[in-house]
Amino acid sequence: MDLTYSAAEEDFRSELRSWLSANIPDEWSRPGFWEALDDDEDFRIRRDWERDKALAGFAGIQWPTEYGGRGGTPGMKAIYDEEMVLANAPRTVNPLGLTFLAPTVMAIGTDAQRKEIIGPMLRNEVIWCQGFSEPGAGSDLAALSTKGTRDGDDFVVNGQKVWTTNAVHGDKIFTMVRTEPGSEKHRGISMLLIDMHQSGVDARPLRQMSGASEFGEVFFDDARVPATDCLGEIGDGWRTAMLLLSFERGASGISQYTEFRRQYDEIVAVATSLGRDSDPVIRNELARVLTELECLRLHSMHVLTQVEQGRDLGFEASMTKLQWSETFQDLWEVYDRILGEYATQDTLPDGTDLRPLNAQAMWSRSVTIWGGSSQVQRNITAERVLGLPR
Repeated sequence: MDLTYSAAEEDFRSELRSWLSANIPDEWSRPGFWEALDDDEDFRIRRDWERDKALAGFAGIQWPTEYGGRGGTPGMKAIYDEEMVLANAPRTVNPLGLTFLAPTVMAIGTDAQRKEIIGPMLRNEVIWCQGFSEPGAGSDLAALSTKGTRDGDDFVVNGQKVWTTNAVHGDKIFTMVRTEPGSEKHRGISMLLIDMHQSGVDARPLRQMSGASEFGEVFFDDARVPATDCLGEIGDGWRTAMLLLSFERGASGISQYTEFRRQYDEIVAVATSLGRDSDPVIRNELARVLTELECLRLHSMHVLTQVEQGRDLGFEASMTKLQWSETFQDLWEVYDRILGEYATQDTLPDGTDLRPLNAQAMWSRSVTIWGGSSQVQRNITAERVLGLPR
C-alpha cells in the first residue's frame, strides 16, 4: 500500500486548492446558507458553479482529454475528491450522469452518442437522471414493468419510475424499459435515453422527512424515443446496466473518509457543547467509531494503490461499499445517542444549528440499502472474495 502521492499529483492539489479558495464565496460556508434557499435556487447556484469549474479544467479528472477531461491519474482523482470535501464545495448536480452514464457511453456508446452526451454533461448543459427503480421493482430491477413499444423508428414508452434523483430538474433520463413483448426477468430489456422535455413525460417531486425533495417520480405516457437513442444493443439492457453500475465501485472511498472525518469533529463538538464529552460510555463510542474511520482511510489508500497498479478490483469493490456505509451509519448512531433529549430540537442551548447534522443523521439510515444493500454486499464478499459456499 502506497500512502504517498507523486510530485505531479501534489502540484495538481495546489492548483485545485487555489482555484477552490478563490471561487467558493465565504457566505456559502455560513451556517444556514444552503438551508435558507428553495430547491430551485439551490440547484441553479450549484449548476452554474460546477459549469465554471469544468470550464476551468477541474472536471472529468480521469476522463480522456478527447472527451473534455483532464486525462489525470487515479491519484489526481482521489486528491480532487478529498479537496472538494475539505473546501466544503457544493455537491454536484449531475452525479448519476457523471459517475455512471458518461463512462458507459465512452465504453459502448456510438460516436454520435459520445459527441451529444459527454461534453454537454460535463459542462452541466444537460442534467441526467437515472430511471431504474419502480413502485413494483425496487431492489429487484428485473421485475420492471415499464414498456417500450416499437413504432417505426421510435419506441413509445409507458410506465412509472420512482426515487429518481433530480427528476424535477432533469433534462434527460437513462432508463430501463422492457422493449420485447412477453419477455421476462433479465431478457428483453433496453436502456433508453429519453428527453424529459416532452409532453409524454411528467416528473413530480417526492418530499422526504428531512424536508428535501431531491428525489422524484417520473411518469411516461406515450413518451417517444428514437430507437437510435438506445445505449448498447436493443434487448441487451441488462448487460449495459451491469456495466454502468460497475463504475460506482471504482472509487476508493477517500472522499467518504474525508467527509465522515469532518462530520466526526462536528459530532465531538456537539458532545462537548452538551457536556457529554466526559461520559465514559460516549467517549468509548467515539473512540470506536474513530477507529472505524481510520480503518476506512487505510482501506481507501489500499484500493487506490491497487487501481494505480492497473488491477481490476472486481467483487472486492463490495468490501468498500460495505465498509464506508456501515461506518457512516455507526457514526450517526453515536450522534443520536449524544443528543439524548435534544434529538427533536433544531438548536442547542449554545445556539448551534443542528439542522444540517440532523439531515445527515436521517440520511444515514438509507446508505446501507441503496447502491447494493449490506446484506447483498456481505453475500458477494463471502462467496466471490472469500470463496465460502452458498
